[in-house]
Amino acid sequence: MEITVLGCGTSQGVPLVAHDNPGWDRGEPRNWRTRSSIHVVLEGHHVQVDCGPDFRSQCLSCGIREVDTVILTHGHADHVLGMDDLRQFCTNRGGAAIPVYSTDEGLGRLQAIFPYALGKPASSGYVSLDPRLMPSELALPGGGIIRSTLLPHGVDVLGLVFEEPSTGARLAYYTDCKRVPAAARELAMDVDVAILDGLRPDWHPTHMTVAEACEVAEAIRARQAFLTHMTYQVDYGTYSRKLQAGHPRVALAHDGLTLRLGGRGGDSLGRG
Repeated sequence: MEITVLGCGTSQGVPLVAHDNPGWDRGEPRNWRTRSSIHVVLEGHHVQVDCGPDFRSQCLSCGIREVDTVILTHGHADHVLGMDDLRQFCTNRGGAAIPVYSTDEGLGRLQAIFPYALGKPASSGYVSLDPRLMPSELALPGGGIIRSTLLPHGVDVLGLVFEEPSTGARLAYYTDCKRVPAAARELAMDVDVAILDGLRPDWHPTHMTVAEACEVAEAIRARQAFLTHMTYQVDYGTYSRKLQAGHPRVALAHDGLTLRLGGRGGDSLGRG
């Protein structure tokens, strides 16, 4: 399994525009964060999770050349507004529509923003999306499995656990959530890697704090955890040192981070 963190920033990206971003080190390249998104390859199948407004530049930066399936965790702007940039991936598939799995809320937002891309014959040069309701267990071509659960964020957000049967690798991706309910914790128990919402140090009504994310990482016994959807307040150098001292199995994600799980040479956690 290969995971690429395309972006790990909050809804406005980092740094904020028209803002001083106090305490943020602009000279640290891992502090520059585009909107949160990941790309997962399991059993050879390419799954894109969310397509925010930075999706085009993320694909160019990270060398994404294939998308077979898209999962939209929810319909907020920072997760959906880049869907039109899937058009080249449709062209590369001979114009075939790309299946997009989401919640009822996510599919409704997709219909509202991109009606021209849904429910029409695919044709080369245009984006064509096939909206589908995300099941609790999705079997992919090639044998990969994605299990889903709902996370609270004001709206329901899809929490995802990826499983690659050929290697036994497991990844939990829980972005944009205020807490991780018991059922979601059970689903993610003992994963190789967990990527968790850790917005900022201070309380927020719809996102986990850094401390709350660390508690979840420990509770599910993740072998390694990374924080995502971070604001400028989570300076990479400062918080990397804090986490290493207090939570050594938790680290900060960064744009372009690539993780490989279950390969012949063993896992590679943190290249990129």
